Amino acid sequence: MQKNWWKILAILLPVYTIVAGFLLDVPRLPILNETIRNLYFHVCMWFGMMILYTVSFVYSIKYLRSSNLRHDIFASQFAMMGSFFGILGYLTGVLWVNVTWITDQHQSLGSVLKEPKLIGAAIGLLIYGAYFVLRGSFTDIDKKARVTAVYNIFAFALLFPCVWIIPRLVGSLHPGAPGSDSGNPALDRKDLDETMRLVFYPAVIGWTLLGTWLTTLNIRLELLKNKDIVS
Repeated sequence: MQKNWWKILAILLPVYTIVAGFLLDVPRLPILNETIRNLYFHVCMWFGMMILYTVSFVYSIKYLRSSNLRHDIFASQFAMMGSFFGILGYLTGVLWVNVTWITDQHQSLGSVLKEPKLIGAAIGLLIYGAYFVLRGSFTDIDKKARVTAVYNIFAFALLFPCVWIIPRLVGSLHPGAPGSDSGNPALDRKDLDETMRLVFYPAVIGWTLLGTWLTTLNIRLELLKNKDIVS
């Protein structure tokens, strides 16, 4: 039980997030209104994605320093779960866009499709998608591990300008971006009141722990499949 406390949290916190996220009161901000509840899912999924990608990045560096295939398996599985969280974050973002920008603000579909934040996020996920395509193109295990470890490091470095930097340097509909008229940033202290903090921070921890737990299960399976070559 002492070793599995975090797994218990990985179940309880997401359940708490779903229940409290839909039932507790939220501030009625302009344009966002009730859709701000998506903060517990969309934003928290992106937080989880970044944490999982960071762990993958670290294990790629560890592989290049040690040539231990165990580290390569860890890197690939954390990258896979990070991409899964990224896709979930992107889809929940698209749903949010549909309600706030298109339905409520009457933005044209064309302007939404040109939104820098959406484009940057899509490019970032495609870069990581290429990582898995690259892994599947090698038959030599050691060569695959070396080449994809280097690619993973560059992919992680490119993720920041695609998702966080470039969209903030250009005009965007996204909350908090320069030139935005789509409502207040969800993470602003004025917006994230005490009630929302009671859900938001546990949500970040809960979704990340759940992703980590699922990743460790996948790692165990991969280690069993490759037990003859993994030290």
